[in-house]
Amino acid sequence: MKKCFVIFLLVVMLAVGAGFWGYHRLQRLALLEVNVRPDQLLTLNRGSSGKKLADLLVQENIIPAREAKWLPWWLKLEPELNKVKAGTYALKGVKTLRDLLMLLNSGKEAQFSLRFIEGDTFKSWQSTLQRAPHLTQSLAGKSEAEIFALLELPDMGLLQQQKKIEGWLYPDTYNYTPNSTDLALLKRAAGRMKQALEKAWREREADLPLEDPYQMLILASIVEKESAIAAERPQVASVFINRLKRKMKLQTDPTVIYGMGDEYQGNIRKKDLERPTAYNTYVIEGLPPTPIAMPSESSLQAVAKPAKTDFLYFVADGSGGHKFSRNLSEHNRAVQEYLRWYRSKQKDK
Repeated sequence: MKKCFVIFLLVVMLAVGAGFWGYHRLQRLALLEVNVRPDQLLTLNRGSSGKKLADLLVQENIIPAREAKWLPWWLKLEPELNKVKAGTYALKGVKTLRDLLMLLNSGKEAQFSLRFIEGDTFKSWQSTLQRAPHLTQSLAGKSEAEIFALLELPDMGLLQQQKKIEGWLYPDTYNYTPNSTDLALLKRAAGRMKQALEKAWREREADLPLEDPYQMLILASIVEKESAIAAERPQVASVFINRLKRKMKLQTDPTVIYGMGDEYQGNIRKKDLERPTAYNTYVIEGLPPTPIAMPSESSLQAVAKPAKTDFLYFVADGSGGHKFSRNLSEHNRAVQEYLRWYRSKQKDK
């Protein structure tokens, strides 16, 4: 009897000791320093818990195999850490295995961002998308007409060749998670532009010489390219509105540049101003057939509510803004002032 009691006591002591050792071992595992780079990403598939998670961490060289074998036991001990969520995670700032598990349980996937500048063209946006890290390229090889349809843009009764994406995307910074698609990102931008255009059209002044929202989008893109100063855009818009009302040609250089396409090399010559293209507003009457860039909401609002002026001309004033004029003689004087300023700056170089 005494011998049985001693054996029982030894078994209990061994069990307690083993349990204490095991608990201590698992607690030490929680503080294990992980081997990660600041720029490292970890992709977790569905069902990656327990042994599958341990194998993944060994495969990615994040923890050694001798430690990984204890991970399933630790997750049983602390089941609240065994609710990992599928996704791609940025490991920057992760120091210990507990840090890593808490991140994988949070579901906070890695975030990347793309900035699309107001005044840029769709061609420029495409280049930005193609360079974006961890963005799935689903539009490669597709024509602009095909992308136009995928974005579900309104055709506004346009001819096939006029169904361009130019102007239809809202410039801003867009966040995305790894494996998002370029199409999904563009749909967000298109949705925001449609909302902004609808709002501007709904709130517009009653006497604008514009037939539909698309013409507002076209004019807003021209205003965008003519001035980088938001505060003067209503005045710039007023010049074009006044000229449209008087059936005057818009005569704006950015439309000439857009019509030249890849032929533009940084300088407009007299023959370029005289060359007929669908976009050359020194030649054509009224607005060009499509926008020439992605306008900001500021430019849309400037067209919707232009300043009340009798200006018909403007020219750069040398300080980043413009000098506005009511007639051609005033405008010619302003041009001469600008040329004198420009020549003096060239002499100082």
